[in-house]
Parts: sequence; C-alpha cells; structure tokens
Amino acid sequence: MSGPTHHSAGIITRGFAAGIDLLVALAMMGFIYVGVLLATLLFSPQEFSAPAIHALHSVTTFHAVAVLYLTACWALSGRTVGAVTMGLRVVSRNGELIGWLRAFLRAVLCVMLWFGLLWAAVDRRRRSVQDILLRTAVVYDWEPDLHLGEAVPGK
Repeated sequence: MSGPTHHSAGIITRGFAAGIDLLVALAMMGFIYVGVLLATLLFSPQEFSAPAIHALHSVTTFHAVAVLYLTACWALSGRTVGAVTMGLRVVSRNGELIGWLRAFLRAVLCVMLWFGLLWAAVDRRRRSVQDILLRTAVVYDWEPDLHLGEAVPGK
C-alpha cells in the first residue's frame, strides 16, 4: 500500500474540530437570520420590525442547519471546516468516503447525541458512539484529497 497509514484521531483534536464546526453552524444561523431580516425589509419596508427570536424555532433551525452542513461535508470530502483545520477526515473502515446515507445518519447522531463523542476518550481505538454504530473512523489526514483504500486503524 502506498502513502501513509492513517491514525485514529483522539478526543482533544476531535473536540476542537467539533467546536469549530459549532461556530460555523452558528455563523450560518446568523446569515440566515440576516437574510430573513433583509428579505422582510425588502418586501415590506413600511411594516418592517425585527422578527422575534423563538427558542424552539431557533433550536430546530440550528439542528437542521448543522445536520445539512455535516452531511454535505462528510459525504463530499469526509471533512468539515473543523476537520480541515485540525487535519481530520471521516472515513469508512476501509478508508473510503462514507456516502450520503451514512453521512446523514452520522450527522443526526452527532447533533442529537453529541455526548457520544466522549466515548472516544475511553475506547482503545478512539471511536465515538457514532463511529461504532455506523462503522466509521475519524483519522488524521492532512492531504487535500482522500487516498482511497489506505489503511484505517481497527479495520
């Protein structure tokens, strides 16, 4: 096999990447809010007032934005902004991209059961609950492109 062997990422690196992704999702929420404000102002300037922010609506929108963001990133490249920053990639156990369905399921699990990431701190193969359930791995990978078929720990 050519190229470096990928090593499983630890809890600290994964935690920092998740924190960066949280900030990205919150920024996306801010852009959505500003977009709603501008659209409201554009289509009814005389009746404009800043829309009230409702907690349930905001939480629901945040979850949807976060799931869509994570799904698209993991399905297309295996990397989110946080993962690129920290040199990580989400792959299947055979080292390939995880595909749209598994990316979606992983995103839902990561957003709804975020504390499942903590299991990576005690698992000897550094797997989160999401990794165990969906047979994925988060590995160190600083290369811009995925090298399909490279060794993934615990394969």
